[in-house]
Order: sequence, then structure tokens, then C-alpha cells
Amino acid sequence: MINTPVKQEVTRATILHPALQFLIFIGVLIGALIIGNLIGIGIIMGLYGLKSFTAIAQADTTAPHFAAALWILQTAGTTLPILATPVFFATLIVSDTKNYIRANFKFPVVLLALVLAIMFFSSPIIEFLSNINQKMVLPHFLQWMRDSEDTNEKLIAVLLKMDNVWDLLIDVIFIGLLTAIVEEFMFRGCLQTILEKWFKNTHVAIWVTAILFSAFHMEFFGFLPRLMLGVLFGYFVAWSGSVWPAVWAHFLNNGTAVVVTYLYKQKLTKLNPDDQHVFNYAGYLISFIIILFLFWVYRNVATNKKPVQV
Repeated sequence: MINTPVKQEVTRATILHPALQFLIFIGVLIGALIIGNLIGIGIIMGLYGLKSFTAIAQADTTAPHFAAALWILQTAGTTLPILATPVFFATLIVSDTKNYIRANFKFPVVLLALVLAIMFFSSPIIEFLSNINQKMVLPHFLQWMRDSEDTNEKLIAVLLKMDNVWDLLIDVIFIGLLTAIVEEFMFRGCLQTILEKWFKNTHVAIWVTAILFSAFHMEFFGFLPRLMLGVLFGYFVAWSGSVWPAVWAHFLNNGTAVVVTYLYKQKLTKLNPDDQHVFNYAGYLISFIIILFLFWVYRNVATNKKPVQV
């Protein structure tokens, strides 16, 4: 009996060089963002007039309908394009949604508990990196970056204005859950997959994706903590083979920020979400050691190197 070699299926994912895939992906993303923003601007002008859009451009938070217009622009101009890009790319460009979005549930459920623990114990390290970032001094010609971030903070404050539990629920769903899904589909789903194929090295792909993830948010003074989160999310996906542990981690990060902000503004807690001096150096060190241990456990469970009872 003669064993014939298995013929590898030829698909667009195998024909297109990863570098070309990357360029196409970026092109699709830019196009989607442009179209989404034009649609958002059109809706705002149709509903509230030109002044409402101008108010957003000028960050005039006191203008009528400002919050509603901002939500429309955020959803149509950013959230939906970020979701449409990986879905369009994986479905129509490479015809491989299974490997380019990785939206499968074939992973041990205990990984979700480990992600919860890792995200909880990562808070001190996130604070440590935030403090380092805040101490960095930009040259004078880059001062516009600080001004831009101050403006973004004003806009985010409008989105996080929560007067009741209903407002809290809406923010948890849109800022917490929906943002986590669309960003993880794009970065840890499509983009990390493309870079893995390009660099032939999972670690390099994770770190480069994390750098792009942090840079995409255009917040220099939050670059390092967001970079670390991107690395965590990247390994969650690489080891489990599924994007959902990263979505869960991303949701925990965003959702917790929303809930703590609500509780603080309602004077139900004294924990200020903007306070970056909660922990000390001992806490940073302990946090780092615990995260390394939990990461080791996560990898072993995800790659089936060690039997674990669930």
C-alpha cells in the first residue's frame, strides 16, 4: 500500500503573502473608518444639524445633543468599522474565518477563571506602568499629543456620565462588552494571525500586535499599560487557540473601569478610578510574581501539558 501525501488545500489565505495581507487589512480598516465616520456625521447632521458635529470637533461638551451625537459618531465611526474590518477580511479576502477570527469555544472553561485572576492581580503592575508613562516628558513639538489626550479625556467623561443604573448597564454593554469583542476580533483575531504567518514567531507577533493595539488608541500617556494588556490578551489567544479568553479579559478591564467610575461618582465607594497611587513597590513585586505563576498555569492548562480537573 502506497501512502500518498495529503494535499494542502489552496486558499486565498495561503496564496496571499502575509505582508500583502497586512497591507490589505490596513487598507480595509482605513476605508471602513472613513465610511463609518461619514455615515456618523451624516446621521448627526440629519438629526441635530451641523452645530452638533462642530461641537464634537471643538469638544464643546455644553452644546445641545452633544452626548447623543458623540455616541452616534463613536458607534458608526469607530466601533462598527472595527468590527466590520476583521469580518470582511476573514470572510471575503482570505475566506478563513475559523483561523483569522478564532471565535471557537474549544478551550477549557477553567481558563476563564484563570483570566479573571490574572486581570485582578495585574492591577498593581498596570498602575506601575501608568506612573512611569505619566512621568515621561514630551518635547515641545509633540505637546499637541498631550492636548489631544486632554480633549479625549473630556469626550470619554461624557460617555461615562452615568446618572442611574440604566446608564451604567448601557456603558457596561457598549464600552465594556462590545468594545472588547470588536477590538479583540480585529487585533488578536485577524491582525495577530497575519503577523504570526508573516514573522513565523508567535512571541514577536504578540508583541507587535500589542504595540499596534496601544498605538491605535493614540494615547501616549497610556501607552505602556495598554501595551501590557495587549501582551496579556495576545498570549491568552495564542495558547488557547480562541479569541474569547481575550474578549473576557478585555471586558473585565473595561467593565471594571466603568463600574468603579459609576460607584465613585455615586459616592458608593472611595476608590477613585483616576488614582494611580493605590499600591506600593511591594505590591508591584507581589503582583508580578503572582501573574507569572498564573500565566504558567494558564499555558499548561491551555496547551494540555498538565491534567486539570474542572
